Amino acid sequence: MKALVYHGPGKKSLDECPKPEIIDPTDAIVKVTKTTICGTDLHILKGDVATCKPGRILGHEGVGIIEKVGSSVSAFKTGDRVLISCISACGKCAFCRKQMYSHCTTGGWILGNSIDGTQAEFVRIPYADTSLYPIPDGADEEALVMLSDILPTGFECGVLNGKVQPGNTIAIVGSGPIGLAALLTAQFYSPAEIIMIDLDDNRLAVAKRFGATKTVNSKDGKASEEVMTLTGGRGVDTAIEAVGVPATFELCQKIIGAGGTIANIGVHGTKVDLHLESLWDRNLTITTRLVDTVSTPMLLNVVQSKRLDATQLITHHFKLTEILNAYETFGHAATTDALKVIIET
Repeated sequence: MKALVYHGPGKKSLDECPKPEIIDPTDAIVKVTKTTICGTDLHILKGDVATCKPGRILGHEGVGIIEKVGSSVSAFKTGDRVLISCISACGKCAFCRKQMYSHCTTGGWILGNSIDGTQAEFVRIPYADTSLYPIPDGADEEALVMLSDILPTGFECGVLNGKVQPGNTIAIVGSGPIGLAALLTAQFYSPAEIIMIDLDDNRLAVAKRFGATKTVNSKDGKASEEVMTLTGGRGVDTAIEAVGVPATFELCQKIIGAGGTIANIGVHGTKVDLHLESLWDRNLTITTRLVDTVSTPMLLNVVQSKRLDATQLITHHFKLTEILNAYETFGHAATTDALKVIIET
């Protein structure tokens, strides 16, 4: 089968690879029909994710059709159309019992990280009963690809961890796909103001269309001053970091108001300074989280009911044979205006 393989920092190729087989009785083999590229894949290619070794097939998102199931799989059968969760969960360990599926002792974020992922024609899914979701009849599969990772991540790590509440003022630093996912799901809670911050005017324009009340271009280095002006000097109730570089986390520390919450979503591969010398007396909360996908069933209902249009996050389409072009497009979003790309296999 064809698959996108990571060969070390900055190196990748579309290779011919062995088709996966059932290893454990809880496994399923899924024929991938649609997948996508995540910002985390770009972090892997930068060398930021030490657990992902050269030779790994990348990707942790997608939808497909079950080709084969292990003897212990009871919720699915051959031919079922399924949504693949970015998190594999055994459902039985101490962390899974606490719904911290991302820290499952034998699962978690392993797809496209410590085991082969979804940017391939076929993928092995461990713990299929608790790591796949049935696709409802008539569902838009492209929309559902956004439920593999991006929407639950923006919602859980940003909105829920950020304690967004009605009437709050929130700032989302980063208007890429994950920041926009946080923007879309933050509106469930009717914040009074959603300030989107980014370097890219096109992405800020998209954020405005998606529901942002204010936008700030941070290119001039004065974003913190502008946010403080917009908030009457108080700062924001919630600052969501959605990039994963030191400068954006620093910005969150500058714009957070007393009693507020900084919620980190970004994947950080380098050291970030925590300025306790200016934060220690401000009654702040700083949260970190890897998505647990506990919200996926709820989000699936919201998308199915058309209360949230997940397809608006999709800007480009490619075939699997064009995946290297897809990476170029996604990785140069400032010039291509890319958000999420759909890769059909």
